Amino acid sequence: MAKNKLFRFREMKTMPNVAEFMHTDIAQGPLKLKGQWNSGYFKNNHPLVLELGCGKGEYTVNLAKRYPEKNFIGIDVKGSRMYVGARDALDNEMKNVAFLRTRIDFITSCFAENEVDEIWITFPDPQPQKPRKRLTSHLFLSRYRHFLKPGGIIHLKTDSVLMHDSTLEVIAQGKHELIEASRNIYHDGIARDLVLTEIQTTYEKKYLAAGKPITYLSFRLGEEKLF
Repeated sequence: MAKNKLFRFREMKTMPNVAEFMHTDIAQGPLKLKGQWNSGYFKNNHPLVLELGCGKGEYTVNLAKRYPEKNFIGIDVKGSRMYVGARDALDNEMKNVAFLRTRIDFITSCFAENEVDEIWITFPDPQPQKPRKRLTSHLFLSRYRHFLKPGGIIHLKTDSVLMHDSTLEVIAQGKHELIEASRNIYHDGIARDLVLTEIQTTYEKKYLAAGKPITYLSFRLGEEKLF
């Protein structure tokens, strides 16, 4: 297993669809692609969509297959997992997918003001003991505000009731605009975009097999910077 990880890390250094921005890079300034993802990498002006905590990149790659008119970037710090999606995208010659290995804490060093159109957060760690580290906490939403365009949508798909409910609280406290909220997207009887149910990560398949409900939220950041 260790040898496999080392192989993946070495190969990722050579993969043209992978960028890295780790703690050792901070002193050198922001990521070179900051503000230039579309012009410098994708070579178009299509909407830019991020998946935060992308894991193996399953959602990133499959969203890109469904929406070729958009550009997608999967972001995670765990390179060995990310390699799977990056390799898949390269093997299928997908031009609208890239991957960024970094901590979400560093994300404002990687994207410029109004550069991002949409954010997906799929099955993140609910951080039961560390609410500030949840990817939908006030702290992280304030970071997304630096680069998310006005009116940009944030999606949260999770099996965690804690994550779902705490995000609803953050939305209410921050006076953000709640678009949709479901406690079980597979059994609530609401007709919606099949992208929410037809794209399933490895984790999601396990949760469904165990009978766990999958929840979903979508919202826009409010205009006031309350936190």
